Amino acid sequence: MSTNDPAPKHVPVMLQRCMDALAPAISGPGAVVVDATLGLGGHSEALLTQFPDVRLVAVDRDPAALKLSAERLAPFGERATLVHAVYDEIPEVLERLDIPRVQGILFDLGVSSMQLDEAERGFAYSQDAPLDMRMDQTRGLSAAEVLNTYGHGQLARILKVYGEERFAGKIASVILREREKEPFTNSARLVELVRNAIPAATRRTGGNPAKRTFQALRIEVNGELEVLDRAVPGALDVLATGGRIVVMSYQSLEDRLVKQYFAAGATNTAPPGLPVIPEEHQPWLKLITRGAEQATEEEIEENRRAAPVRLRVAERIRDRGNRR
Repeated sequence: MSTNDPAPKHVPVMLQRCMDALAPAISGPGAVVVDATLGLGGHSEALLTQFPDVRLVAVDRDPAALKLSAERLAPFGERATLVHAVYDEIPEVLERLDIPRVQGILFDLGVSSMQLDEAERGFAYSQDAPLDMRMDQTRGLSAAEVLNTYGHGQLARILKVYGEERFAGKIASVILREREKEPFTNSARLVELVRNAIPAATRRTGGNPAKRTFQALRIEVNGELEVLDRAVPGALDVLATGGRIVVMSYQSLEDRLVKQYFAAGATNTAPPGLPVIPEEHQPWLKLITRGAEQATEEEIEENRRAAPVRLRVAERIRDRGNRR
């Protein structure tokens, strides 16, 4: 892949919607915005372009994405700081940069376009590739290692919980039986086994039957839900009063977790019947989106990966007297 390829062909998901959601918080002088999921740098480039006074801090766990984005964002010079980190490490990253609070945070969860499009990464079930699925290939277990070493109960659990797969137990049994014949290395064999393990009537609807298994493995390999469960409260903790957070989720487990944290911050926690609500019990978040917003037909036309997205936006409306 040439370094000039990603920028022209990559259209960031719901780009202008994200910019508009962050605008009230990051348009002023001295604003700092965090791109928690840098990827190919499309959202970051738009933030730096549309908000000429903003300073950007962008993190990604994928060294290949950081290299490509560094070239893309080079024209912005010192306004852009790129860091190799996972997004649950944002508070530590900002502390090292001596930035106490930020005015905007953007999360575009899931797999980046680059990871999906590069067959050798093993994220896509539509093409045969080594079963890797690590967003950071310098650390952790690959998907093949998970398939070849986990017990039946572990496999069935991740397929059921992370993939919301109805036939988790049956697929786990097939995986254990087949790995005795030969360890798993490539995706095509897994796709075929999953397809054969699922009843024919079920296979006729809902797209590729391996989709849920691949999602479950990817979430397990990258610890995505555990990381997100730390990342959302960590991000809210460093958000300045008046600051906004935008999160795009691609599957229901992510969206549910984000919804819970946002709802908790936007809820009055005082016991019922108090004539005056003490400040510590008043909501400290304001929900800018009511529920989760979905992509328009035009946004899906621009980038078909926007189809499953659920977008939520919240604004911090008061300080909680936390550590920052």
